[in-house]
Amino acid sequence: MFSTDDSIVAIATPPGRGGIGVVRISGPSSHQIATRILNRGAPLGPRRATLARVRVAEQEGDGDMLDEVVATYFPEPRSYTGEHVVEISAHGSPVVLRAIVKNAISAGARLAEPGEFTLRAFLNGKRDLIQAEAVADLIAAATPLQARVAFDQLDGTLTERIGAIDAELFDLIAHLEASLDFPDEGYHFIEPAETGRRVGGIVAQLESLLRSARRGRMIREGATVVVSGRPNVGKSSIFNYLAGSGRSIVTAVPGTTRDLVAEQVDVEGLAVSLIDTAGWHDARDLVEREGVSRGVRARATADLVLLVLDGSEPLKAEDALLLTQTASGRRIVVSNKSDLPATGAGVGSAAAPEGLLRVSARTGVGMDALRCAIATALTGGDSLRDEAAISNERHIELVKTAHRRLCAAQQAVTGGGTPEEYVLADLQAARASLEEIGGARTNEDLLRHVFQKFCIGK
Repeated sequence: MFSTDDSIVAIATPPGRGGIGVVRISGPSSHQIATRILNRGAPLGPRRATLARVRVAEQEGDGDMLDEVVATYFPEPRSYTGEHVVEISAHGSPVVLRAIVKNAISAGARLAEPGEFTLRAFLNGKRDLIQAEAVADLIAAATPLQARVAFDQLDGTLTERIGAIDAELFDLIAHLEASLDFPDEGYHFIEPAETGRRVGGIVAQLESLLRSARRGRMIREGATVVVSGRPNVGKSSIFNYLAGSGRSIVTAVPGTTRDLVAEQVDVEGLAVSLIDTAGWHDARDLVEREGVSRGVRARATADLVLLVLDGSEPLKAEDALLLTQTASGRRIVVSNKSDLPATGAGVGSAAAPEGLLRVSARTGVGMDALRCAIATALTGGDSLRDEAAISNERHIELVKTAHRRLCAAQQAVTGGGTPEEYVLADLQAARASLEEIGGARTNEDLLRHVFQKFCIGK
């Protein structure tokens, strides 16, 4: 998987038809391969977009079928992969692009594996592993906030922070090792008190990273929000308002929604999978019972539940039971139909829960506040405008491991009596975890796990 001796080719643009499609060739023979498949007399000049023609007949005997393309040659090491790269921009027909790939394979290239271009960039030192993973995150970004976090990591912000911590840890380890190397001469390159102070400083830096981890992970991975409530309280109306479209059927007949309806929604920059559920009640119809059961299961696994009540009516037995069932989880209680006059005591009675968010899905009153409340509940109150330097679960777990080992080292130093060798072992283990984040220490299984998630062509 990790050989870079051959040249690879793949379509670098998404599947389907478009104005332009790009075929990328990378490897030591990429320039020669491009010269063989392009119908032009002179070789490609470095970093110059060059008009050329290429044969695009998929089968022999189809005739002299050509497409007009623009080819650009990037000599090593000033390319995406650090190798010789040729990018051919053709008309975005799948037939044309497949034919170009087939011609390149006939000329000596090999079809690229998923993520192999970025893998080669990593192996050639053009990207570290943090930046390589950020490439995939940026491609997958569904909201501007996701794209911003991914680009910050691609730009090296997390790499710099981890690198600064690693450099400080390396210096501390070097002083401790020097002290161990000269025990008989009485050299003391660093005192225990200074060691404890410096370890504490590194621990504080890791804790700062981890404080942003929940917010960063929520931004990167998104969340599931389930809209729940008894029939006819306006769940589907709230769902449609948040989704910005009439995805769920809304009628005055209770029980209109019988199955789960899902929509991807941008809520204050968070990618939210919003799910509308069947109204919770004692259903007698077989289909209704299955719909209610699916809603219960969705609620149990949701990151957040929007429990919708009818603000124009008193609380009913179903409302009270749902309030009890959702009390232990993360939820927002929404009082809908604030545009209607309350009958009887209404939801504003003493039996209603505190912190009701009053909205009207019909007029839009309170819906902006509901969006903000969803984002706040999902991120634990952290501002989404703050920097979220760490968002990848792999990175988070490695930082936690380093933090645990450093805390153990700090306790050993401050407690006294622990040999320096044990303190040094904890520090070295912590550094190994930090190096694994950026890929300075890694193995083939990890790289295969990371890059197999990429699309072919990237």
